[in-house]
Amino acid sequence: MYSYVFLHHKIILMMHKFKLLGLAVLSGLLMGIAWPETGSLSILIFIAFVPLLVLEEIIASQPEKYSKWHLFLYTYLTFLIFNTYTTWWIWYSSEAGMVMAEVLYSLFMTIIFMWFHTAKKHLGNKRGYIALVAFWIGFEWVHYNWEFSHPWNTLGNIFANNPKWIQWYEYTGVMGGSLWILLMNIVVYHFYQAYVIRKESFLNNIKMVIVMLVLLLAPMIYSYNTYSNYVETENPIEVVVVQPNIDPYKDKFGRMTEDEQIANILQLAQSKITQNTTYVVAPETAIPRGFVETKPEESNAYRMLQNWLKNNPHITLIIGASTYREYKASLEKPTATARPDRQTGGWYDAFNTALQLKHDAPMQIYHKSKLVLGVEKLPYPKVFSPLEKFAINLGGTLGSLGSEKEAFNLINDKINIAPVICYESIYGEYFGSYVQKGAHAAFIITNDGWWDDSPGYKQHLAYGRLRAIETRRSIARSANTGISCFINQRGDVLQPIGWWQKGVIKGDINLNTAETFYVRSGDWIGRVLVALSVLLLVWSWGAKIKNKSNFNF
Repeated sequence: MYSYVFLHHKIILMMHKFKLLGLAVLSGLLMGIAWPETGSLSILIFIAFVPLLVLEEIIASQPEKYSKWHLFLYTYLTFLIFNTYTTWWIWYSSEAGMVMAEVLYSLFMTIIFMWFHTAKKHLGNKRGYIALVAFWIGFEWVHYNWEFSHPWNTLGNIFANNPKWIQWYEYTGVMGGSLWILLMNIVVYHFYQAYVIRKESFLNNIKMVIVMLVLLLAPMIYSYNTYSNYVETENPIEVVVVQPNIDPYKDKFGRMTEDEQIANILQLAQSKITQNTTYVVAPETAIPRGFVETKPEESNAYRMLQNWLKNNPHITLIIGASTYREYKASLEKPTATARPDRQTGGWYDAFNTALQLKHDAPMQIYHKSKLVLGVEKLPYPKVFSPLEKFAINLGGTLGSLGSEKEAFNLINDKINIAPVICYESIYGEYFGSYVQKGAHAAFIITNDGWWDDSPGYKQHLAYGRLRAIETRRSIARSANTGISCFINQRGDVLQPIGWWQKGVIKGDINLNTAETFYVRSGDWIGRVLVALSVLLLVWSWGAKIKNKSNFNF
């Protein structure tokens, strides 16, 4: 009899554990399936956190059975599934980088959720769920602005391929989308608890149903109306965009000579330009061999481009390059990213650069500012500089690159163009700073060939659509291996060139001088919720002290 009772108890415990495990897995899978290009069932994100919230409530309500470490492990599993499901393609460029990214960013998300759990325990349910919203979005803001920045999975990014849903991002940016998602999940969770768990009648919960429907549909209806009625101010310029399709692993920095690559780009451009063409746009590091910025004439690629521009004096060329800046010999490094020049005994910085070239006009130079963690930079260089030798080699120069301190535009007569290099296009507030400084349109130049035919390059394109909506700026996008296209001010993709295809497109894009609320205010939601997070953390900590508890998270 004792054995039977013991076995029955064990079975019940196992069933509870499998239930918790199932909830954790379900939440992670729903997040992944909802994400752009890894399922794209965006509507599921409005219920994706519900299983995790159910799990948290089960553990919180049974402290005699479960500790906070149970919640930590289950929550970590949820976010590990989510991050791996959506960004597994990093593996193509770096196995170690992919593992580090998934492990580290899942940990950050888990810590935020544990803070919510602690706040809910000590401040009560209502303030606890307010804390969840504040902590999550507050961390998203921090994640955009610290050295470990990799905001690819910011919740609001999920609607990148649903521009008809999010025209209001011109006021809120993607953090408005994060707020929408979290509020919807919290309301759905409370309806589930009332209607399914507590078996309350539907009529008793009709107010909650109305709140759910209004919260879901009101932003969509507003957005559909804005999308349908938005008309761009007619102020067109003709732009030609080149996609040379050069294999970044085999040809870009190896088998194919620089002269062959430049000739390929010029041949494509020549096939589309007219006397009305204002700009030609070529991708990131289209000039693969680095040259010293004060001595461009020493680069054969530069001379080839200038000869072509001499024959096409009406054209302005925006093109990516690897460049160097030299410094005189000194005992100390002139910059944090400077490296020794063994030939001269001095120092130099390497840059991922956008050049503006025009016949009989000075070369304009912009250096990429938002550098890819682990590829183009190491965080906190004074601390991690010994690890620089392990930086991922994606062609060009190993080690941390130099960068600009802030965004600025490339100016051609009275036209200001935002030169956005690759990874910079996922930073909404940074992108908006170009517009604050007068950008009339944006050119995104990127490679996008590192991740093979995976969701990575498709997600990268989709995030560019968000920038168009937030700033109401037309975008010309030149990618080495896909997807090159135009994006209008509503976020629609026009004339896309497919993956691994050589091609060139020509189109008119409208310049715009108006500033959106988001351009003027940036990630204001994030800043407000960072401040609220600090207050709630202090309040929660004080409540724990008052209750003579230890504050571990």
